[in-house]
Amino acid sequence: MHLDVVDLHSFYYRTKLGRIAQRALRERIVELWPNTKGQTLAGFGFAGPMLRPFLADSRRVLNLMPGQQGVMPWPDGMPNHSVMIEETQWPMGTGVIDRLIVLHGLETCERQADLLDEIWRVLGPGGRALFVVPNRSGLWARRDQTPFGFGRPYSFSQLESQLRKHGFVPRRQVSALFPLPSHRASLVRSAQVFERFGSRLSWVLPAGAVMIEVTKQVHAPTRPGLGEAVRRPLEALEGIAKPVGKPVRGRDTLV
Repeated sequence: MHLDVVDLHSFYYRTKLGRIAQRALRERIVELWPNTKGQTLAGFGFAGPMLRPFLADSRRVLNLMPGQQGVMPWPDGMPNHSVMIEETQWPMGTGVIDRLIVLHGLETCERQADLLDEIWRVLGPGGRALFVVPNRSGLWARRDQTPFGFGRPYSFSQLESQLRKHGFVPRRQVSALFPLPSHRASLVRSAQVFERFGSRLSWVLPAGAVMIEVTKQVHAPTRPGLGEAVRRPLEALEGIAKPVGKPVRGRDTLV
């Protein structure tokens, strides 16, 4: 079940821990995608906080918010980029998105297989999608004080296996959210130190979120009858008229 848009907005924009999480996730995403000039970029779920760095250079930026979650205008003080959609039927053509960020969209979806099929459909050839989900072994998935404490958490292998089944090819894996998921002032003040330390030594601190970048796998088309045509022997002289007459013994000519 999707979280309510009011609760998500309150966490990311009105709490110190939420702003820390927003910054940590955004920095990792920008490291992965430093240049989206001229591309169509979209976010699904509650990805608005991650999309702002791409507004300046991208050809188009769309903030797709499922109706089960609710929608709100985004970004503040600028023309609206938010669209409320049915989570498994997106109002756009096939292959129109170059980059897609999925945040608080997969782990809370009740029809995950249909959602992944729809994401595969709208992603263009050579396009990339980035899935951000709660880490199954992290502390953030065990505390319901943040949005990462809801829905189905994943390990890297679990998420990668599910994405492969729906035609995606994993490219890169990264982790984020290493501070403790607490609103206590003393822990919030040390959050940036934990994030820097954890990003360098991710095997020491458990991350709160796992992130996998994937591309769309497209199989080569096959032409009907091509295999049969190849299997047929090539007759180089086919169509040439055969000689008429009977051979004469001891001679190489025909009469």
